[in-house]
Amino acid sequence: MDVIAGLFNIVLTIFIVTTMLTAGFNTTFEQLRAALSKTSLVVLVLLVAFVLRPLVGWGVAEVFALAVPAYVAMVLLWSCPGAPFGAKLVMTAKADVQTGAVFQVMMAAIGSLTFAPTANLIIGAADLGDDVSLPVGQLILTVALLQLLPFVIGVLTRHWTPDQAAEFGAFTGKVSSQTFLVVLAGALLGSWDAVVDLFGTGVVLAAIVASVVMIALGWFLSSGSRETRWSTALIEPCSNSGPAFAAVAIAFDNDPEILGAITAILLFQIVVGLPVSSFVGRKEARLAQSAA
Repeated sequence: MDVIAGLFNIVLTIFIVTTMLTAGFNTTFEQLRAALSKTSLVVLVLLVAFVLRPLVGWGVAEVFALAVPAYVAMVLLWSCPGAPFGAKLVMTAKADVQTGAVFQVMMAAIGSLTFAPTANLIIGAADLGDDVSLPVGQLILTVALLQLLPFVIGVLTRHWTPDQAAEFGAFTGKVSSQTFLVVLAGALLGSWDAVVDLFGTGVVLAAIVASVVMIALGWFLSSGSRETRWSTALIEPCSNSGPAFAAVAIAFDNDPEILGAITAILLFQIVVGLPVSSFVGRKEARLAQSAA
């Protein structure tokens, strides 16, 4: 078991690093400046991602009276905005891809610093038990090194040597996608019984409700064109799973019940996000044809 846990943590580290490297390799200074120049939109996106999003996860966990492992999983995941899959939902919806991608990586980068204190504050306020807490300093350092540093390296590489960045980005993108599947499969296999048991609880419904609420908040608390509003809406429901998995490994010794809950919640974030983005994409395609 120690060997399997060690391999899982190695693959998890590779997934986190390559995900943020890929984001950096595909981000230019011009894109960052263009997105960040929309001051009111930046403020709204940050408000939704770093204030309302954790509160939604906490509130839904309370409303559905989740057991401690599932409660912890909800708090961890909803304190982690900026999932790369969110940018793919934006692409599927034919929304404002550039704005969505830049905000997604901005949320992931900032979230690498805010995740641990936010989650720990909520866990403490929820009074889940004396033995349920996060080593905030260790997590900030670990996640910042695994997320923020690779992203900065990627952006600088894109600025200085764009051709090499494109080549590296194609490779790291493939590695990121493949290792994400391995991480999910490892979490699922290591906690299969816990995942199955969750289907008889409120965890699945809690994940669905929280995802729908975040899409709505991302749409209504936004500004700009319809395409921009859909981009800010669709990057909200999906969680940047790397920090959450890292927290479970560091603070909870890869607890199978928490891992099972995280896996189930991530799955149903996708289950909600994909149909919505596909519906919007078909609608946008029909509007484009009508305009032509």
